[in-house]
Amino acid sequence: MKKMMKLKSKNPSLLVLLKSLKVQTHFSATFFLARLEAWLDPVDLPSERSRACGICGEPLQFLLQVYAPISEKESTFHRTLFVFMCPSMACLLQDQHEQWKRQPEKPSRSVKVFRCQLCRSNPFYSSEPPRFDGTDKPSKVGAELCCWCGTWKGDKVCSSCKSARYCSEKHQIMHWRSGHKVDCQRISCQSLVSSSSNSTTSSMKILGKVAGNTLWTEFEIVSEDECVFDTEASEDNNYSTSLVCNDQMDETVNSLLESFEGSDDKKSWASFQERISKAPEQVLRYCRDSKAKPLWPMSSGRPSESDIPKCNYCHGPMHYEFQILPQLLYYFGVKNDADSLDWATIVAYTCAASCEASTGYKEEFAWVQLSSSLV
Repeated sequence: MKKMMKLKSKNPSLLVLLKSLKVQTHFSATFFLARLEAWLDPVDLPSERSRACGICGEPLQFLLQVYAPISEKESTFHRTLFVFMCPSMACLLQDQHEQWKRQPEKPSRSVKVFRCQLCRSNPFYSSEPPRFDGTDKPSKVGAELCCWCGTWKGDKVCSSCKSARYCSEKHQIMHWRSGHKVDCQRISCQSLVSSSSNSTTSSMKILGKVAGNTLWTEFEIVSEDECVFDTEASEDNNYSTSLVCNDQMDETVNSLLESFEGSDDKKSWASFQERISKAPEQVLRYCRDSKAKPLWPMSSGRPSESDIPKCNYCHGPMHYEFQILPQLLYYFGVKNDADSLDWATIVAYTCAASCEASTGYKEEFAWVQLSSSLV
């Protein structure tokens, strides 16, 4: 049975304002948008090369994560997929050329999908199923994360205070300019007059939460059965609980339609729009089934079977698992400027066997379809 999903803000003060953002899924899964909820394996994080945009070299920004365990396998009792991307549209345009290269030795991508999975018995979590009530915390201390983005491993340390950690030189510079210059002096002074344990505690208080203010708004997506929503949609076509009024949605749709060139793309977009009109606010469609296919907004820019690579680890086939829709850009507040981030859809292909490998985070394959006017 297919399911739909709702979005709710991770900010409690916004819960009364936000209504529902729908997402289609085939299996029970938990989704988080814009702010990394937690690394599944908190120790063996992606390498420095993996976490960087293959085009500009800057750290990728967290987009969303999907907790989607596979009950048929012991090794996938816990299983999470993470999507990261560079916020630069220039990089995304260059990414188009990279994804068409078949089997490149070192692909240079600006959109990356990582898969992490753990057995039921593992060093980090209880052997009991997760409760999703906020108490599911790792039982082992994880790697220290970047003080700026709170996402990637902070393997670079501030040479002055020895407390702030960063994933890249860029984030260290941004943190310094945003106020760490003052905090750094306070931490250094306190460390001279405090014991080691007290100094560490004081440093953590001064550094506080993640300093970066460039991340997208954080949301959680909650699932609903699609068949139930089909019934609701047939009974009420006004979408009175919508996050976006119908006029705004129609304006966005017309704008996208005008940008498509050629009758084939317009026909595909019309079919795409008809399919998602039952839940016009959906931002993600999920179905881990070997026969499932993405819902393509356009006829152009679709991959053939030969364009989808084999798994980098077991060399087996990769299958479609989920796709990210362009509606997500609206909720992230992305402007409609010429150089603003934009896509028609982002499709994630994952190892059909969800294979095991020695690396904690296995890189899967993302296919980005842009509107014909951008390519």
